[in-house]
Amino acid sequence: MSTAEADDAGPTVADLGEEGLLAAIAPLLPQATRVLVPSGDDSAVVAAPDGRYCISTDVLVEGEHFRPDWSTGRDVGARAAAQNLADIAAMGARPTALVVSLVLPRATPVAWVQDLARGFADACVGTDAGVVGGDLSVGERVVVAVTVHGDLGGRQPVLRSGARPGDVVVHVGTLGRSAAGLALLQAGLDDRADVWGEAVDAARAGLASECLRIYRAPAPPLAAGPALADAGAGAMLDVSDGLLRDADRIARASGIVVDIADPDDDPDTGQAHDLAALEPIARLLREEAAAARSLARAWVLTGGEDHGLLATLPAAAGRLPEGARVVGAVRARCEGEPAGALIGGRVPDQLGWDHFRA
Repeated sequence: MSTAEADDAGPTVADLGEEGLLAAIAPLLPQATRVLVPSGDDSAVVAAPDGRYCISTDVLVEGEHFRPDWSTGRDVGARAAAQNLADIAAMGARPTALVVSLVLPRATPVAWVQDLARGFADACVGTDAGVVGGDLSVGERVVVAVTVHGDLGGRQPVLRSGARPGDVVVHVGTLGRSAAGLALLQAGLDDRADVWGEAVDAARAGLASECLRIYRAPAPPLAAGPALADAGAGAMLDVSDGLLRDADRIARASGIVVDIADPDDDPDTGQAHDLAALEPIARLLREEAAAARSLARAWVLTGGEDHGLLATLPAAAGRLPEGARVVGAVRARCEGEPAGALIGGRVPDQLGWDHFRA
């Protein structure tokens, strides 16, 4: 059902109007702890004790980034918040405040927007962040635009350009789950639909449901950002467009080569464990074993939107932060060699997601 289809869904945003809608969703939104002047004036005022603040923005468009027949309003809110919170964590900072602007068709059910607000609250649990303002407008389809702010807490920001030869490459979070969840939905395998029990055996149902959950509402390892920064991370980013593509971004920004371990060559790597876990899900979509493994491999190496964190650390950094696992190494470029990401020493055939080439 489209968010604009309001049959039996209660009042619409047009029924309540702007003021009424704000009154209906404001109590459901997460509250920030560092707000000096809350929402209600022309601008909120948020404390910045560090003297600096990180800022990032992202947008979700109905039909491009989410489908209302696949995701609830709560899913969309959690996803919109999570992908922004992850950008702050990737700088080594802690999120403090979000500003949310919504474009809504007039027929959008108020209940859907309230669920969206609950999703923002879900994603902000365990943080000091909350929604401190935003804007409402009308349009032909739903657009959720979020701007997030964060506090470095006295740390230097961790950029993409700080990787150095000899560093290890580490990842915190999941790989391939979101891409697998999308593939399941595209194949009509939805754990919220009646067909689920018939199509998926019990042994695979738990992992498949996890993949669907991460696609709908990812849960980035936010605490790992500051932890990696404190451990000496030289470069870091949020893996939104695939492990190889985002490793390539670090490599090009730093002027070095990032060599990601090939899960087929090294069965002890984290990617190999992810690949083994996702192969049974891929078998749901591919009858032939080799094709299923190739699909699972693509999910792990090039699938995006798990929103884990990818960082480089000096090899002598010592004990890794909780959840971090080594997925590759940094080396200097050979003469004439371009900066970029490799997979097992080879140039990859595909890097990952590109919004305009998908």
